[in-house]
Amino acid sequence: MTLAKLAGLRMTKPPLIRNDRDIARGLAALLRADPRLADVRAAAGEVAVRRRPADFSGLIAIVTAQQLSTASAAAIFGRMQEAFDPFTPEAVLRARAARLQRIGLSQPKIRTVKAIAKAMTSGALDLDALAGLPADEAHKALVAVHGIGPWTADIYLLFCLGHADAWPAGDLALQEASRLAFALPARPSAKEMILLAEAWRPWRGVAAKLLWAYYRAAKGREGAPVKAS
Repeated sequence: MTLAKLAGLRMTKPPLIRNDRDIARGLAALLRADPRLADVRAAAGEVAVRRRPADFSGLIAIVTAQQLSTASAAAIFGRMQEAFDPFTPEAVLRARAARLQRIGLSQPKIRTVKAIAKAMTSGALDLDALAGLPADEAHKALVAVHGIGPWTADIYLLFCLGHADAWPAGDLALQEASRLAFALPARPSAKEMILLAEAWRPWRGVAAKLLWAYYRAAKGREGAPVKAS
């Protein structure tokens, strides 16, 4: 890739994925920057926007879904929303751990949910401010909260805030899609995925959506962690 093409991908303010036009804009930039993606785009079919609310509920929904089936995660999160009206950090912070356990949260997830609620009520975590930060800085702000790992941080940035440069390098479906798309000898590690996507800044999030669509087409099953609306 030429320096001119790489410079064309970089912007001072991170782009956002709000609608299909933003997806199309990102895909066009990616195809200009990396011709290898042309075959991936041709095979992928529809690249969906997929969004969750960009607030406390959106982040907690992602935490709840970790290592659970879609149906189980939806049931637990539904019970949480019913139990707390309004569903706010303050209400969850006041709740006893036993109550959250009855709803269906594991002890590690209870600690994470409580830590997120505490960080938000204290002002240590400002979700609204993350959209204006570069992806790497926004990622750091999220993983500084106990229990929020790299995958959770990047999925929140991409699917809740619509941060176009978020890159969930540890996502297994993305890793497998990359192996297939680029004929790699083995599934790349998270570190290798970061290197692979460096040339796609600031549209790595659109590249992730493209590769999830490619995974769906190649494997015949959904790989994206958030359902299309």
